[in-house]
Amino acid sequence: MPGAPVNAMRAIRATLLLCLLAPALSALAAPARGSDLFFRTSDGVRLHAITAGAPSAPTIVLIPGWTMPAWIFAHQIATFSTRYRVVALDPRGQGRSEVAPSGYDDQRRAQDIAELLQHLGPEPALLGGWSLGVLDVLAYIHTHGDARVAGLLLIDNSVGEQPWPTPSPPRQGPPPPWPVVMHGFVRSMFLRPQSPGYLERLTRAALVTPKWAAEKLLRYPEPPGYWRDALYGMQKPTLYIVRPWLAAQAANVARRDPHVETVVMQGVGHAMFVDAPHRFDALLFSFLQRKIWPR
Repeated sequence: MPGAPVNAMRAIRATLLLCLLAPALSALAAPARGSDLFFRTSDGVRLHAITAGAPSAPTIVLIPGWTMPAWIFAHQIATFSTRYRVVALDPRGQGRSEVAPSGYDDQRRAQDIAELLQHLGPEPALLGGWSLGVLDVLAYIHTHGDARVAGLLLIDNSVGEQPWPTPSPPRQGPPPPWPVVMHGFVRSMFLRPQSPGYLERLTRAALVTPKWAAEKLLRYPEPPGYWRDALYGMQKPTLYIVRPWLAAQAANVARRDPHVETVVMQGVGHAMFVDAPHRFDALLFSFLQRKIWPR
């Protein structure tokens, strides 16, 4: 397969880096207490974020996926806030942010990100998105450019490059009640066992988003080329971490754009940063040290 030796060498280097970084990551993993940040958007919606770390430190902004709360990044907030300022956003209608009557589209959510960055100050931040958050981040880049970002972190969603993922077959028969749908969705995000209490807490958080708003979030109108053009149109370092289902797309992205570093994580579920937090954090820490804020 073309590129296999190169990929093998990259895997070897990544393994060595993880070993070398282990002591540093142990120091970074001290628990951190997050603070609540509230701000009001230009259309009058009160949004919430968790913030931890020194306000003067380089900033990491994290955008969670569909219906998910900011606290799903708890391990990353604790790990990275000893060296960086970490800000995890509850998008509108999610977590502790207001359930607004409108704005459940990529353009408005991109504007929400822009207004969060303005609230945080002028220094460029690493902007990270997971799942639907990947599209929110790329919509921000498409509409606002990359002047306010130091780099991107994109976690386990298509970026519009070929090959496009095969859509799931439609469900047969009447749909189950919405709480049952969300119960199954939350459990499907993990490959490794999570405690029943954690899964129930996450399910309750997912149900904060009303069904009508959650369904709107699944119908972003832009074609695949919209997201791809946003990614390829910027010149900032990007870390694209996916599971094997997106490995072929990640390989094409790496071939087309030298600014993008791709990693395929094995043995994890969609919420990979919860399933394998130490491995995920090591990858991100290495990227930050090499490409974003070298020391």
